[in-house]
Amino acid sequence: MSRVGRLPVTVPAGVSVAIDGLAVQVKGPKGSLQRTFAPGVTVELEGAQVKVTRANDEPAVRALHGTTRALIHNMVTGVSAGFTKVLEVDGVGYRANMDGKNLVLNVGYSHPVVVEPATGISFEVDEKTRQVKVNGSDVEQVGQVAADIRKIRPPEPYKGKGIHYLGEKIRRKAGKSGKGGKGKK
Repeated sequence: MSRVGRLPVTVPAGVSVAIDGLAVQVKGPKGSLQRTFAPGVTVELEGAQVKVTRANDEPAVRALHGTTRALIHNMVTGVSAGFTKVLEVDGVGYRANMDGKNLVLNVGYSHPVVVEPATGISFEVDEKTRQVKVNGSDVEQVGQVAADIRKIRPPEPYKGKGIHYLGEKIRRKAGKSGKGGKGKK
């Protein structure tokens, strides 16, 4: 039996869960999320806990058991506390700032790059530390928007300039080795 799938999802106060067959809708202070799950697993609301059980032990159904529970847990966490990804902008002259709800990045191109937030996503910029926070209730959407922003100027391996996640290790290269190579004498 799946160790993750067996754990019940505790529903905090202020969050409501509605289950309609394979569809689960979660509403909370940070918004509402809805998702339809594959057949083979059943989702039940018992008091203040959501329990996920599976019909049989086929490998495909076993794989869905823990995944379904984890997705429901992320939905409940997202509408109650929300998710945040933090990106850092490193480089001389590189900066990020806000223009209304839009994120404006000056990262070495001849023009500023404007990123419009998707529905359910908001940006925060700390200009002193050059950090960009991507906030939202859907963990998949927050991660995808953060990855799209990082893709605008990924960190390069020689000086580490670019946009990277907070705490991300950038593999550095040595660069040119200097005099004494194979060449003219």
